Amino acid sequence: MLRAVLASALLLTLAGCSTPAVQDRPDAYDRLFAALDQTAFAGAVAASQAANDFYNTDFRGKAVPAHASSNMDAWPWASVTKQVVAVLVMQQVEDGAISLDAPAATYLPAFGAETAAPTIRQLLQHRSGLRNPDDSPVDATGFPSFYSDGPTGIDWCLAERSAPTDEWRYNNCDYIVLGAILERVTGQPIEALLAQRIGDPAQWRDTAFLRKESARTFEGRDATYATRIARYGSSAALVGPLEDMLRFDRALLSGKLLSAEAREELWSGDPALGYMALGQWVFDAPLDGCDAPVRVVERRGAIGKYQVRNIILPESGFMVALVTDQEDFDFGEIWSGSGAMHDALAAVACR
Repeated sequence: MLRAVLASALLLTLAGCSTPAVQDRPDAYDRLFAALDQTAFAGAVAASQAANDFYNTDFRGKAVPAHASSNMDAWPWASVTKQVVAVLVMQQVEDGAISLDAPAATYLPAFGAETAAPTIRQLLQHRSGLRNPDDSPVDATGFPSFYSDGPTGIDWCLAERSAPTDEWRYNNCDYIVLGAILERVTGQPIEALLAQRIGDPAQWRDTAFLRKESARTFEGRDATYATRIARYGSSAALVGPLEDMLRFDRALLSGKLLSAEAREELWSGDPALGYMALGQWVFDAPLDGCDAPVRVVERRGAIGKYQVRNIILPESGFMVALVTDQEDFDFGEIWSGSGAMHDALAAVACR
């Protein structure tokens, strides 16, 4: 099958090292891609089981040379951006510049003097009560106009808000506001902060925010998606190759971005919030073939036709990033014990 041929054309991208023969590829990658090959997934995949060890492949019918870069195309990261921004916030917590349980108004005067301002933790966990961009009037394509041609930005997010809540209510304004807080606290544009505190230690190759009228390219780019993605700002506007996503994961797991203590705070999933931690979901999942539940760190994202998954298995150190432009592809729920994402992870975690 063509998909099997493509899976055999994987590339190991190692800085300063040559590409090994396909037969030298560790079995875990073969099992991962074989599991995905049994699904209808069509997109790009990158995986890593050790430092500086990144395998990439393509499930879209593109011929991939065995000894050329196979997956350095840029893709929208969608809400995986939130996972990155949450780490930037935790870095400021470690530096003593931000307190997780302080009111956001402490750091962003635009909130005003109201006592109902959410805390930083509530913003990170989508419990803020802020106005929701997804509820803005739809544009001519049926998409919320916040992301296309309507009012947007901090002023929109802070208007007509309600009190913070104990319930999880997904809201992109939470991370747009967190981006503004990071800029005010550090005195730097978030692009500079991202490069210094994430990109450099993680050794990113080509990942950055897509901004209005930016010429940055990405798979499937057109004028509509370029406008939409840019308007998501610090909630979902990162664009880059999947290998950079794994470099971020690897830097986070290895302690280059946060101390072990701060990382555990970041990864403390709350059962009452569907195991939402800070910017990601963290839970123990029963995977077929494993003797015990496996700890999973999951960040998912979606903008229109794009769907993204970033998965870290902390105990084994295995990580995988996937993106597709199949809007209707069903990844399934890892914790359910079945579905494409569960089966792919079971193939690498339980053998």
